[in-house]
Amino acid sequence: MYITDLLPHYDVAVPRYTSYPTAPHFSPGIGTDAYAAWLRDLPDAPVSLYLHVPFCAELCLFCGCHTSATHSTAPLEAYADTLLLEIDLLAVAIGRRLPVAHIHWGGGTPTAMPGPRMREIMAALRNRFDVLVDAEIAVEIDPRTCDDAVLDTLAAIGCTRASLGVQDFDAKVQQAVNRHQSAAVTQACADGLRVRGINAINLDLIYGLPYQTVASVTATVEQALAMRPERIAVFGYAHVPWMKKHQLLLPEREMADIFGRWEQQAAIERCLVAHGYVAIGLDHYALPEDALACAAADGTMRRNFQGYTTDVAPVLLGLGASSIGALPQGYVQNIPAIPAYRDQVRAGLLPIARGIALSEEDRLRRDVIEALMCHGRVDLDATAARHGRTAAGLLGAAPALDIMAQDGIVEWDGRNLLVPDAMRPFVRNVAAAFDTYFTPGAKRHARAV
Repeated sequence: MYITDLLPHYDVAVPRYTSYPTAPHFSPGIGTDAYAAWLRDLPDAPVSLYLHVPFCAELCLFCGCHTSATHSTAPLEAYADTLLLEIDLLAVAIGRRLPVAHIHWGGGTPTAMPGPRMREIMAALRNRFDVLVDAEIAVEIDPRTCDDAVLDTLAAIGCTRASLGVQDFDAKVQQAVNRHQSAAVTQACADGLRVRGINAINLDLIYGLPYQTVASVTATVEQALAMRPERIAVFGYAHVPWMKKHQLLLPEREMADIFGRWEQQAAIERCLVAHGYVAIGLDHYALPEDALACAAADGTMRRNFQGYTTDVAPVLLGLGASSIGALPQGYVQNIPAIPAYRDQVRAGLLPIARGIALSEEDRLRRDVIEALMCHGRVDLDATAARHGRTAAGLLGAAPALDIMAQDGIVEWDGRNLLVPDAMRPFVRNVAAAFDTYFTPGAKRHARAV
């Protein structure tokens, strides 16, 4: 069956599966007390930290992140004060100085934070945690505001990997989405990073935006390739105006339909693969020698709230408003609203809004879904055996998988499941077959393709 024949049926709203269970199923039943107990029971193995900075110089209309625009440093200064307090609260709750293997600054635009405050926050992390000498320190960057002072700050805090937001270089697209950024500005940022020894560079691209065409996204990719980034992430624009009201300002009639989106994604992939990049998981590409490509090849790649990663730490601790943490016992999310988050931290309480405790069934299904999302295949018997269980409970997915097998989306023998490379864009549909929380038709997720 042709892929275009499958699109109308499979291009439905499904989760992105950066966790399982997914965030819409977190509840206020898991709060500060539960999180504190979980922290006390953490093993002494290396952990990862995620810091969320929910501020940008201006709001891009396609954005689906927890962020807001500000032209003043005052909110950022106040937020830095709160982050420092939260770091102390977290360290006290853990009760010991844990090793840290990965730190990820996300947003928003983390580099909107004044340089001295970024340095102060990183110093606090190094004081409260044992940040390993070879720890990866990744920072998301808006190249439009990345001047020499920002670049010097990144070098000073020990940044080892930078993710540069690009989205699209076409002037008409940029006008529509309120993000004006030339290839020259982006190249200057990449050059400045490399001069300072920050050589691991990621670029983020988007398809499905207003006025994008196969020709325009191909032109953007070719300009991006001139910078020779180690990794490129290619996301389908998630149109969720019921969650992000500013997206209503986009001209929806100028967005490609499901067939146009597919053609854009396929054209981008053809271009990247032709230039030597390896297709990884759902939406990432990397040079063959990059650590992510190596992890994908040897089966150690993981998936978390930042997407595909080489990070194998069993614990991710979130800091900042709306940040999410993943622990052996379950997931927690901080209060999203900055004033309420600030007040909770100032009161000396971990600012947890909601979470979910994992059952044994959740852990099994999480491993099945992560294997599919990362590697496109899973052996149900072997995965269940690692949990001391049989695969019988997973076979409720069989009717859906049988249909997908008939459509050519999966190869399925009743126990072993494989998503062929050509069908990778449908992998979220396959994962959803194992999601016992998922309600088809619920208006809370972006489209699959």
